[in-house]
Amino acid sequence: MDISSIQDWHAHVYFDATSREAALALRREIEARFDMQMGRFHEKLVGPHPCWSYQVAFKPELFAEIVPWLALNRGDLVILVHPNTGDDLGDHRDRAIWLGAKLELDLSVLKPGA
Repeated sequence: MDISSIQDWHAHVYFDATSREAALALRREIEARFDMQMGRFHEKLVGPHPCWSYQVAFKPELFAEIVPWLALNRGDLVILVHPNTGDDLGDHRDRAIWLGAKLELDLSVLKPGA
């Protein structure tokens, strides 16, 4: 695949009741430092995600800035980073980058791309 197929990137920050405040603090830092599209703060399971989560969407040209920052500032939070190429299943299963432990996703809710 050519990298031009990457429309944008998502970082999904995972948390639970115990790590909720840490997730909120990280979210505030992201909002203060970066011009990113922030998704809803889900305190329930959504889509393929095995934990509560929120999404950070960003353009490919910001990858080198945001991903290293997340790697250094995530604390104990687990973050899934994946490209969006139009193939949801492949993007989450085959092209995922994990910051922290790799968690099991519910891939049954994702459809393969064309």
